[in-house]
Amino acid sequence: MQSSVTGAAAPQSAELSALRRGSDYAQLSRQIRQAGLMERRPGRYAWRITVTVLLLAASWTGFVLVGNSWWQLAIAALLAVMFTQVGFLGHDAGHRQISRSRRVSSILGVLLGNLGVGMSYDWWINKHTRHHAHPNIEGADPDISVGALAFTSRQASDSKGPLSILFRYQAYLFFPLLLGEATSLHVASIRALASGSTRNRFTEAALLATHIAGYLTIVFLVLPPVKAVVFMVVNQGLFGLYLGASFAPNHKGMPIMTAEDECDFLRRQALTSRNITGDWLTDLTLGGLNYQIEHHLFPSMPRSNLRRAQPLVRDFCLRREVPYCQTSLTASYAQALRHLDTVGKTVRRRDALAATARQVAP
Repeated sequence: MQSSVTGAAAPQSAELSALRRGSDYAQLSRQIRQAGLMERRPGRYAWRITVTVLLLAASWTGFVLVGNSWWQLAIAALLAVMFTQVGFLGHDAGHRQISRSRRVSSILGVLLGNLGVGMSYDWWINKHTRHHAHPNIEGADPDISVGALAFTSRQASDSKGPLSILFRYQAYLFFPLLLGEATSLHVASIRALASGSTRNRFTEAALLATHIAGYLTIVFLVLPPVKAVVFMVVNQGLFGLYLGASFAPNHKGMPIMTAEDECDFLRRQALTSRNITGDWLTDLTLGGLNYQIEHHLFPSMPRSNLRRAQPLVRDFCLRREVPYCQTSLTASYAQALRHLDTVGKTVRRRDALAATARQVAP
């Protein structure tokens, strides 16, 4: 883990005086805005969306042209990549990185989410907004709530039955579990729409149904049943793996806080987030999520501006003695897995003590 960084150029004396007014975050925010990094990049996003949609269409065209062949598994992998890239664009729309307009962002989000990848945009944005407001805060962040994984010793200690067994070996099962992430998102979206807990329920339901019906129709028209099922398993499994593996480095293994922890906005976001080092290919592969600290501090900052904002944020954190975690992708996975294994040991110790107690009981 690296927290030492190179600093950005020092501001002029008049600017420095202005930056000192207000909270640390207010000072950083003024610096970022003065650098023009919060300005939207509609031209760049128009190009990115166009290229992504064309590549998605080309992937489906390739699927039709390849026809009844096991080479379709390569197309399944390609489509998994394209679905994830569409999902990244939906994420950007949800944060209003593409447009300041709530309406335009919502329309883009629904089209990219529901129609593009088969996920309810409104369900996801509600969940994701709560995550951004309470990152890694136990009991408040939905991303670390009890599910297939336990992120705190308390969650692990309270587990019973099959979950207890799962939590014991969760570090080893983490990546295999990600293979079901896409299916989990589809199911959660359908449940949310069926319960009526989302806005634009009928529009979202219609677009989600169109995605599912179109996906199943084209797959079963081109492939015989067995190959069609194998194709869908591979495609959705890799989609979930890629999507989950892109979000996993951001917070997993970072400090988990409670509601009682007193911490200002800047430190709460920086302490619980982790950046991934790399070049333009890392930016593309992870959809800009590799700049997680900058993204959490300025969620509406366009993705293409995050790289420029990073040295400013790092230098500011260094001068304020705010921890700034930056590491490689493989190291981030290692940190996340070590944390999951440490939590899993809580269950293993508990079960071992219970077994010992049963053996010595009269």
